[in-house]
Amino acid sequence: MDVRYPAEPFKIKAVEPIAVTTRAEREKHIAEAGYNTFLLKSEDVGIDLLTDSGTTAMSDRQWAAMMIGDEAYAGSRNFLHLQEVVREYYGFRHIVPTHQGRGAENLLSQICIKPGDYVPGNMYFTTTRAHQELNGATFRDIIRDEAHDAQLEIPFKGNVDLNKLQALIEEVGADRIPYVCLAVTVNLAGGQPVSMGNMRAVKELCTRHGIKVMFDATRCVENAYYIKEGEPGYADKSIRAILKEMMSYADGCTMSGKKDCMVNIGGFLCMNDDELFMKATELVVLYEGMPSYGGMAGRDMEAMAQGIRESVDEAYIAHRIAQCRYLGDRLTEAGVPIVRPVGGHAVFLDARAFLPHIPQDEFPAQMLAAQLYLEAGVRSMERGIVSAGRDKKTGEHHRPKLELVRLTIPRRVYTYAHLDVVAEACIALYKHRDNIKGLNMVHEPKVLRFFTARFEPLK
Repeated sequence: MDVRYPAEPFKIKAVEPIAVTTRAEREKHIAEAGYNTFLLKSEDVGIDLLTDSGTTAMSDRQWAAMMIGDEAYAGSRNFLHLQEVVREYYGFRHIVPTHQGRGAENLLSQICIKPGDYVPGNMYFTTTRAHQELNGATFRDIIRDEAHDAQLEIPFKGNVDLNKLQALIEEVGADRIPYVCLAVTVNLAGGQPVSMGNMRAVKELCTRHGIKVMFDATRCVENAYYIKEGEPGYADKSIRAILKEMMSYADGCTMSGKKDCMVNIGGFLCMNDDELFMKATELVVLYEGMPSYGGMAGRDMEAMAQGIRESVDEAYIAHRIAQCRYLGDRLTEAGVPIVRPVGGHAVFLDARAFLPHIPQDEFPAQMLAAQLYLEAGVRSMERGIVSAGRDKKTGEHHRPKLELVRLTIPRRVYTYAHLDVVAEACIALYKHRDNIKGLNMVHEPKVLRFFTARFEPLK
């Protein structure tokens, strides 16, 4: 095996069978799902790359931790342990547990945003922007321009353009910017990281203007790995130390524990501000539960505490990044267009370059995801015009420059052999790409339409 792709740093001691289906069966399943991979039944999916959210294979120590769950309604010892671990590894003073990341996004948006505010961020994320807009804010993209070019291979494409941030402050005033939402890494740019220097500079600029910085820390460990690998001065530092420094440049964060905390459910909102913490604890009771459990059971909080410790293991995170690169390298060698460089949690097919004959209004990424399922039973996710939704004022489609299909690799689930199957399916589709046609949307939900929209193939 090529030394660039290290062997799995774990042994497999439990297995789950996966579906083996025929082409005819898959044609029936995708039609029933309205050509939306979210609506497929998992029992009809072979290799499931829909998301890395909640799909982690937990370790034996995490499963053991679940057996000591304290399910007390208030004051659970598991919450106290999780709080201790979060403070130790991330450095924030306060933690409010939630059922998952979007619960934390809801709390943050409600306690910080007032109608007419602006929330700048390094590219939008679907649920994050939805909560911001529902509370009266306007999202403003301040990511560097290079992030919108799928084929441009430069490091730290997730960085904030400081000139864009400064221009927004001058345009609307700092008092109308409750916080900067800084994603580490940037999902919809292709899992692209943010440099430590950029985080530091954003924090310094915001501090001068009295603006808070809140991280979307969902994949922060992956970001730390890229800093260790590619930023001068960090090669000899541990992932744990890099992570702690990263968090020092934020006033708080939202966290979906279903990603880098390595659990199947749960999340939290962190902050250092005492007043914001009190507001969050008052609101969490309304939406989630007591401040000492939020939306999680005690056993889930204990598994999360253990997962945070395991997430900074150097062998684990090196293998995780290597798996993504292995799939990306196989596709690149075959000429299949992907987002470059390969990100930390997924490989993103560049549907705009893959299917240039399909206009964006005919949903090329949505169709490419459906075709990948038809080809090999591989489930992936559209990340293009469907995910971008509509402008809340004009009603027109948001038209992102990036029209992508996300091949998301769950943590500790699949082997390189599974990724070979995915690569071969993508390569086969690319060879016959001219035969693929677009889609018509026949059912469109008003909010977060990509989850439940339905489509029909164009004739």
